[in-house]
Amino acid sequence: MLIIGCDFHRGFQQVAIFDPETGEIVQRRLAHPQEAVEFYRSLPAGMLVGIERLLGRLGHQVWVGDALRIRAAMTRQQKTDKRDAEHMVKLLVEWRFPRIWVPSAADRDTRQLLVHRHKLVQLQTQVKNQLQFLALNQGLQLKWRLWTRAVRQKLEQLPLAPYAAQRRGCLLQLRDQLEQQIASLDAAVLREAQARPEAVRLMTHPGVGPVVSLAFVVTLGPAERFAGVRQVASYFGLIPRERSSGGRQRLGGISKQGNSFLRYLLVQGGHGAARLDPELRRFYGHCKHTHAHAGVAKVAVARKLAVRLYWMLRDRIDYAALMQRQALACR
Repeated sequence: MLIIGCDFHRGFQQVAIFDPETGEIVQRRLAHPQEAVEFYRSLPAGMLVGIERLLGRLGHQVWVGDALRIRAAMTRQQKTDKRDAEHMVKLLVEWRFPRIWVPSAADRDTRQLLVHRHKLVQLQTQVKNQLQFLALNQGLQLKWRLWTRAVRQKLEQLPLAPYAAQRRGCLLQLRDQLEQQIASLDAAVLREAQARPEAVRLMTHPGVGPVVSLAFVVTLGPAERFAGVRQVASYFGLIPRERSSGGRQRLGGISKQGNSFLRYLLVQGGHGAARLDPELRRFYGHCKHTHAHAGVAKVAVARKLAVRLYWMLRDRIDYAALMQRQALACR
């Protein structure tokens, strides 16, 4: 079985091919896409390919490596594409390749659904803010009531200058289109969540809907790959940065590593969970009083919510069983 280390770039890839029988390493530079596809098609199935980004789709065994750890394992100060590819082959041969988990194609496609919905919601918010601006300039201060049917008629009938009226009409039309598209995506997210038993189990937690539960499942992956809750919180970037030395502890803000989209959803989901769950409500009030900052309390609730959802996935229990377990532990 050949072992191939691949340094992947936008227009080409540099590969180092190791033959275990001869011990020889051959370097090749493959242009994208035709030359690279022909090269991998010419190989017998079952080759082991290690790359920094996902490349293989032709039946070969593909390992994706952690680029930071791959680079940290190099001691030389000279960096070239050939040396990078040869270095990855060496890590593969010595079984030191820092392999990372890669979600399935279906999970990656589900992430695209969630991200697409999120971008449209952001665009809808921008459109609403512009309409609020037009209404406030005319003394119409109604906040959320501006989107009711009766008040919308008042907004449409406001006397505006020609260009301002044209802007109002375009924004109202765009808002209607976005509402229809988001409603369609919401239905798709609900179908995807209901088709996954893990997401259905997470939705039993108060304040956790289809979007948060589905995003958590497709981002976290198998819960068994984490040793504990600290690794989960670190994976989502919800732990503080630390620069401790000499017996002195120095903590900063959260690391913000990992998936920023899911971290945003956890913070948003924490709002609803803190309103509906008594324990999280008390925890939020305690953190806000202790730190005198609502932002710190929101992040703390998001971290606790992530830990709860991880427990529910790992132990395959719903919200009621989780609360019963915590009640027994407090006795």
